[in-house]
Amino acid sequence: MRDDAGARPTVDPVTGVQLRIGVMGSAGGESVPGMVDSCRRLGRAIASSGCCLLTGACPGVPHEVVLGAKSASGHVVGISPAVSLKEHVERYGSPYKEYDVLIFTGLGLMGRELVNIHSSDIVIVAGGRSGTLGEFAIAYEYGKLIGVLTGTGGIADALPALQANLHKQTGAEVVYEADPVTLVRRLVRRYTADDYVCPCRPPR
Repeated sequence: MRDDAGARPTVDPVTGVQLRIGVMGSAGGESVPGMVDSCRRLGRAIASSGCCLLTGACPGVPHEVVLGAKSASGHVVGISPAVSLKEHVERYGSPYKEYDVLIFTGLGLMGRELVNIHSSDIVIVAGGRSGTLGEFAIAYEYGKLIGVLTGTGGIADALPALQANLHKQTGAEVVYEADPVTLVRRLVRRYTADDYVCPCRPPR
């Protein structure tokens, strides 16, 4: 399944476009023990699955996932809040060298979140604070397939109780899993299943 360019692309069975997995998590702050290793494994799993990794092009959890993906020859897209590379680096203090594609939205941190979610076929939450909670809420509202990497602290570990109190059916499906490799495998299998329906995707 692998060659010099990494895994063969896994495509959406409806559109034929490579699947994009967006990873949302804390850009800073404290992290639980083993967080870096979990993030690196998550990135490698996404790359090995043949999916494109999409992040907010920020430090912290998302960047650790990026490093994992690049170590497995993955394709990585960053959605920057900045208007230019200069602002991306100087104002937001964000990395850029590891990305294959960097998109400058000029929308700021909150506006960038919308682009992140709308551009992802599958959304994964790891750790996270208030910004990650906002991204989960957007993904849930739009009926996305969402994975939660449990045991990573922050919002990720608070989501089971939160979801139980949402009392709203949007078409979203949420998968909870502690192992990064298993999480990616379950999400890709579900997205490509014949009976999977996403409100954001054209019908079969």
